[in-house]
Amino acid sequence: MKQNGTLVYEMRQPPEPSSWMAQATENPIVRGFLIFAAFRAVYGMGILVVTYFLATSGEAPWWTSIIFFGFSMVFSRVLFRALKQRWPNVFHKEPRTNLEGNE
Repeated sequence: MKQNGTLVYEMRQPPEPSSWMAQATENPIVRGFLIFAAFRAVYGMGILVVTYFLATSGEAPWWTSIIFFGFSMVFSRVLFRALKQRWPNVFHKEPRTNLEGNE
């Protein structure tokens, strides 16, 4: 390219290859799976703690834990659906746009 009679070379950096984690999180299926796995890990730990206290309590009958597990399965799906509606940008990430202009 010439500017004011002198030859100017463009010094563009080649695009950096994305890491495998960045590429994986761009895929909506993988991204949804990772978010759901993290949700289930945190929610599941809380359910196990509550169930442990229900099961070791001398006052609650043995079937209380089973009913609590059934309720928690339904509630976790309702809660996860509500989270998806509350924060859709976390679950449905828009693809990256080219920041350098028209290329």
